[in-house]
Amino acid sequence: MKILFTKTIDATLLSKELGPDISAECIEVIRTEPIQTAAFDLKNYSLIFTSVNGVNAFFKNQFKPNEDFTAKNYNKIYCVGEKTKRELRKHGFGTFKVLKNAETLSRFIIGNCQHEQFLHFCGNLAIDVLDNELPLQNISYKKITIYKTEELYPSVPEKYHAAVFFSPSGVRSFAKLNSLEGMKIFSIGETTSGELRKYTTEKVFTSEENNLVSIFGLIKKEI
Repeated sequence: MKILFTKTIDATLLSKELGPDISAECIEVIRTEPIQTAAFDLKNYSLIFTSVNGVNAFFKNQFKPNEDFTAKNYNKIYCVGEKTKRELRKHGFGTFKVLKNAETLSRFIIGNCQHEQFLHFCGNLAIDVLDNELPLQNISYKKITIYKTEELYPSVPEKYHAAVFFSPSGVRSFAKLNSLEGMKIFSIGETTSGELRKYTTEKVFTSEENNLVSIFGLIKKEI
């Protein structure tokens, strides 16, 4: 059994999780890098992070949130996924609310946060769920692009029994020159699965949570 992971994962972790009967290979399908942005005053804004890359680029650009809830102009921080939450904690910040994907975050904001002003720190290829839905509800929302994602479009002649995908941009990059047919397809989250369904009629197995623990559990269950 040969599985392709469309990003680099530690070989020791792969061996531990998948065992000796499964051969795992990793190919990078996207590349990300921060965009230099002049930091500005964040007062009165609620902040949204939907990726680890967004968090890292935010702090590399010297932004300084105010998380003192007793202060008048503190910043609420909303994020998607436990991995993004953990990255914020590494920088010394907690989160007001953590949702599993952009769709559930959008629904939460529409239902509970009508009067807040949102800044979404994201990449150039960020999904448009929040952008499409929040302004329609007259909620103040603006994307701040602080990192860029480049789709690498690798050609992969090797045949695999299964492939694992981690982002919509990774799906597009892989699918441009490679077929998704004839493999078991695993996806980390419903947003990525939605992109995969544009390129294949194969069943897409979607992890319940956006993390490696959940995707490894799904692989071991289905293979």
